[in-house]
Amino acid sequence: MAVNIGLNLFRHELTPAEVVKKSREDRFFAREIIDGIFTDFIEFHGDRQSGDDMSVIGGIAALNGKPVTIIAIDKGIDINDKLSKRNGSPEPWGYRKAQRLMQQANKFHRPIVTFINTPGAFPGKTAEAQGQGEAIAKSILESMKLTVPMIAIIYGEGGSGGALALATSDQVWMFQNATYSILSPEGFASILWKDSKRSDEAAGVMGLTPKDLLNKNVIEYIIPESRNHPRVFNLIRKRLDDEFTRLNELTPDELIAQRRARFRAF
Repeated sequence: MAVNIGLNLFRHELTPAEVVKKSREDRFFAREIIDGIFTDFIEFHGDRQSGDDMSVIGGIAALNGKPVTIIAIDKGIDINDKLSKRNGSPEPWGYRKAQRLMQQANKFHRPIVTFINTPGAFPGKTAEAQGQGEAIAKSILESMKLTVPMIAIIYGEGGSGGALALATSDQVWMFQNATYSILSPEGFASILWKDSKRSDEAAGVMGLTPKDLLNKNVIEYIIPESRNHPRVFNLIRKRLDDEFTRLNELTPDELIAQRRARFRAF
C-alpha cells in the first residue's frame, strides 16, 4: 500500500475537535474538485429505479486524457442548494445511482474515484421506507466485486455507513482537515456519556482525524490542504494517475483479493 503524509506542510497541529469543526466548513466543493482535477466531465443522472438524488454527482471524465468514473457526494453551495441536497446526506436512490455508475465503470474498464463529504445517509422516514440500509449494504457489496481500481477521497466529513458505501475501495485518502468515523462526536458523547455537550472530548477519544487513521492503516494518504486550490488539485491529479497506473498492473483477481484483504484486516 502507498503510504504518504506530507505533515511537513502542516503549520500547526489542530486538536481533534478543531479538525471536526474544519471538516464541516465549506473549504472545498464537489464540482470545484471535479473541475479542478479532471477534464471533459459528463454527468449522468438517475438510478433507473425511482429517482435522481442530486446530493450524489456522478459521471465520466478524463484524468490526464484517460477515462475514469467519478462519484461525489455534494453538500451544496448556498442555503437552497444545501436544503435540496440535505447537506450531503444521500437517500437510497443516491446510492443506487452510485451502484449503476460502478457497474458501468466495471463493464467499460474505467477506474473509479469517489469524493466523500457527508455527515451520514439521510435518516428520514421516506429514505428508510425505500430501503436505505439495503442500498448502503449493496453499494459496499458491489464495491467488493469490482475488477477495476477504485480510490476514495474524503474531503470533508466521512460519516458512518453513508460514507463507507463509497469508501469500500482499494485505497482511502483524506484531506488534511477531514474526518472519518462511525458516527458524529455528538452522537458518540450522547450514547457513551448521555451528554452531547462533551462532543469535543469525544472527538479526542474516537480517533477520527487523518493522522489517527493513517497510524492505524485505515487510510493510505493524507492530502495537504492549501488556500491555493489548484495546487491541491494538481497534487491529487498526479497521485491518482500514479496509483491507478500501479493498480492497473494487477489482474482482476489480484485486485479483488487485495481489496478484500484490506478490509478483512479490520
